[in-house]
This record gives sequence, structure tokens and C-alpha cells, in this order.
Amino acid sequence: MATVPELLADLDAEFDDLHAVVAPLGATAPQWDRATPAEGWAVRDQISHLAYFDGAGRTAMVDPEAFAASVDDLLGAEGDPMEVHLARGRAMDGDDLRTWWEGAHRSMMEAFAHADPTTRVPWYGPSMGALSFISARLMETWAHGQDVADALGVERRPTDRLRHVAHLGVRARPFSYAARAREAPAGAIEVALVAPSGARWTWVAGDAGGGAATASVEGSALEFCLVVTQRRNVADTSLVVTGDLAEDWIAVAQAFAGPPGPGRPPTRRAD
Repeated sequence: MATVPELLADLDAEFDDLHAVVAPLGATAPQWDRATPAEGWAVRDQISHLAYFDGAGRTAMVDPEAFAASVDDLLGAEGDPMEVHLARGRAMDGDDLRTWWEGAHRSMMEAFAHADPTTRVPWYGPSMGALSFISARLMETWAHGQDVADALGVERRPTDRLRHVAHLGVRARPFSYAARAREAPAGAIEVALVAPSGARWTWVAGDAGGGAATASVEGSALEFCLVVTQRRNVADTSLVVTGDLAEDWIAVAQAFAGPPGPGRPPTRRAD
């Protein structure tokens, strides 16, 4: 299991990778307002989202009571709860937006620098252990970064930091169903992925009740991570999904908290 310092180092590296994508954009660069694959969200909205929730992560760690009050305010407001922080980012120029994100990231990193791994961190759904929370922020940075990269036509080099994203994707299988008011079907699914480094990563999702897994998902770790963060439709990947149990899961898989995401429509034409 990774330690807090190791996870923070990987989170910081993920931040650096995305920062390098947006750093060349000037204060008034039109690319800030370029549409991303997330409907209604421009590049600036993706960065605003990360800035806001990195800041919220810092508050959740250092002042849980203030965080709980902010959640009540956010969820009690009328309309889309995302609109407040998106409006804030839309009122900024690119330089101020980037400064907001940089400061929020640094403050969150400092708040978790000496965290006890057993600490429970409150969040917008169930609380998480510190390790899971840091992994979730890495996943969010990577996933929203993918939307930015797609919008700007940038191809990012995948790294073995994707193991954190893939692990969350597997562990979040029960939540993927709960978010849709369903129970995860009984049975086990073997997940076998090829890492960017060529290593083989394996997990078992679910419980075979002492028997062998009856379904599987195999293929590229990058493609699996794109699917479980709902950045690609499984039909647009080369993942091999075997068995009804695995097909049912992959159709609803989401590694992120919150309500069910709409997913991405396939771009490949059916044969």
C-alpha cells in the first residue's frame, strides 16, 4: 500500500502534468473558453472545478466543521450546485484562474503533508480515509485534465500513476450501482490490465464466494481508466469485457463520487 508521502508525490506530479498543458495559455487566450467533451464546460471550467474542490479538500482536512457547513450551503442552494464555482472561474482571466488553482493545490498538499493514514476525511458523500482521499484527488486531476487535453488537442503520455485511478475504479464498483439505486450483482470479475510501463496489474471486483471469477475485463490500463472516469465509451476502446456481470458493470462504472454521470457516447460506428 502506498504511503501518504508517496501518494502526495504522485498527486503533485499529476498536477504538474496538467499545469504544463495550460501554463502556455495567456490571460486572454481564447483556448480558455474552448469547449471540452464535458457538455457545457469549457477549459476554464475544468480548472475552476479542480481549484474549488482542492480548496474544499484543504478545508475538509483542517476544519471539518467549516467544511460541513459549506456542504450544507452548497447542497441547499437552488439550481446547479456547480454554478457558483464555475461562475467564479468565468469571471477571471486566465492568469488569475491559474493562480487560484495553484494556490488551492498547494494549500491542500500542505494540509495533507503530515496526515495520519487512518484519518477520516469528510466529503460530499461518505467520508474517506486520507489515502483514498488523496487518490481521489489524483483521479479527479487526471480525469478533468483529460477533458482539457482533448479540448486543446494535446496527447498526454500515460504513466503508472494510473494504477491509483484503476484501483479506485475497481473499488468503486459497489458505489457505481448504489448511485443508481441498485445493488451490485453477486459474483466476481477479474480485472487484468497492462500498465503504461508494461507491468500487469490485477484485481478481483466482487466476491466469488470461494469459487473462481466468472467474468473479466482485460486490456490497457489507460483505456480502463478512461472508461471508469467516463471519459471514453467502452465501445471506443479495445478492452475485452467477458461475461454478463462484467458487461453490466462497465456500462455503469464510475470512479468518482456524486450522482451518476451521463458518460460519453461512442464515436465508432457500429459494424
